Amino acid sequence: MKSNLARLKKIVDSYMQRVPMVHEHCDRCLAVARWHSNALLMVIDAAFDSIGLNYFQSVVPKVELFRQRYVETGKIRTMEDMVKADASELRAIWKNERSWKVAREIASHLALLKRKHSLDDRSALIRWALEAPLTAWDKDPVGSIGGVGINTYQYLRMMGGVDTVMPDKIVKRVTFDILREAKIKLPESDIEFVQLIERLAPATGYRAIELCWMTWLVQSEAGLSRTEKYASLLPKI
Repeated sequence: MKSNLARLKKIVDSYMQRVPMVHEHCDRCLAVARWHSNALLMVIDAAFDSIGLNYFQSVVPKVELFRQRYVETGKIRTMEDMVKADASELRAIWKNERSWKVAREIASHLALLKRKHSLDDRSALIRWALEAPLTAWDKDPVGSIGGVGINTYQYLRMMGGVDTVMPDKIVKRVTFDILREAKIKLPESDIEFVQLIERLAPATGYRAIELCWMTWLVQSEAGLSRTEKYASLLPKI
């Protein structure tokens, strides 16, 4: 097993060399500082991302538009504001009704935590993320929301400061290639995948969240890696 772990570290190192900014980005994520440390924008990000469109080309520009049009103008600044927002007006920014339903229901639960524990938006997201279970994720108040799958759930936990991974198709495809090359048995379920990566991460010298973001950033678009293509964008989100 030691030789497999040594091989794993060598392979992961070769991938990480291609994404030099991943450490800084993940530091910001674990510090709950993405999107100017605005928890509502993190919820909007997760809700938009839940339908599987291109993250950098589709989701990020629309979250930024929401920030400019609603957060910066003071129209929608808190979780409570999001719950009461006019859905028909919001669809001018993002047409998918399910995404708005997800955003509003997550915001509703976080608003409840705020009232119960006298927290602000960001502190409520952090409290939820730290207490949210992995194995019983679909029994959690956020995990049980229609339209919130394991990937959205894990993504929101990551933005709330938890060092973990999403078991989405890109993350699993790249990670499975690495595990096969290192001769490490592949997990059978999404939960087992998350648990395995969390367990193996220390042996690689990287955090689980870095392994997750690495798989997205090594992908190519228009002949460039995402690290190159979105180098100026990543520090802003």
